[in-house]
Amino acid sequence: MAIAITEHTTKAFDADLLDLTRMISEMGGYAERQLIESVDALTRSDSARGKRVVCGEAKLDAQQFDIEQKAIETIATRQPMAVDLREIVGILRIANELERIGELAKNIGQRIDAMNGENMPRKALRGVTHMTDLAIHLLRDALDSFAEKDGQKAVEVRNRDEEIDSMYTSLFRELLTYMMEDPGTVAFGIHLLFCAKNIERMGDHATNIAEAVYYMIEGHAFAKERPKADTTSDIVVRIQQSSPGSESQRFAAGYAPAR
Repeated sequence: MAIAITEHTTKAFDADLLDLTRMISEMGGYAERQLIESVDALTRSDSARGKRVVCGEAKLDAQQFDIEQKAIETIATRQPMAVDLREIVGILRIANELERIGELAKNIGQRIDAMNGENMPRKALRGVTHMTDLAIHLLRDALDSFAEKDGQKAVEVRNRDEEIDSMYTSLFRELLTYMMEDPGTVAFGIHLLFCAKNIERMGDHATNIAEAVYYMIEGHAFAKERPKADTTSDIVVRIQQSSPGSESQRFAAGYAPAR
């Protein structure tokens, strides 16, 4: 009798875990679409599309809530231990990271109206598009590592986070140059800097997903913090120190990116 109960509990837990995996897959797909739509709206100055992204964030909130409720119910009724419990905890972490990606996509959508009609060299927008491509591939590979339970792929995703950091630093430097040389680009440039920072942070959240997958599989976190290549704060400090009292120094003092 006890064996039958154990088998029933195991099968029930496996069914719950399958449901949670499917829910993460659906949420991940929607988060990716929100990322793509927000940047497409940005590069096309499409306010209506940006507003749809803003409204769409509520769906990610609802998906995260459903996953949390299902996970709590599974823990309460199945009482998983060891690796089974790690999988549930990892799924909760992944859902949280996906919700944050949706929040950042919404932030980009909200800026499009304010940027409408402003001018900025197309090269800067191409840099944003390139960053977005990197973020999308990171997110897809992170979600694949979860679906495939592939710890090595999770490690590879984590190691690629520096690519987005480096691209963001390069774009930051380029936009600062445009704004200091042409005051007419300042309003658009500042909005674009914040959008670029949001994309860089999306890459961070994709990497966090990979770290959650690694934890689920290996039973422990990475021993060392992942290296970062975002040196934008150093750039601001150098501008302030090299041109005291200048227009560029006053501009740099007004923009210190969050890290």
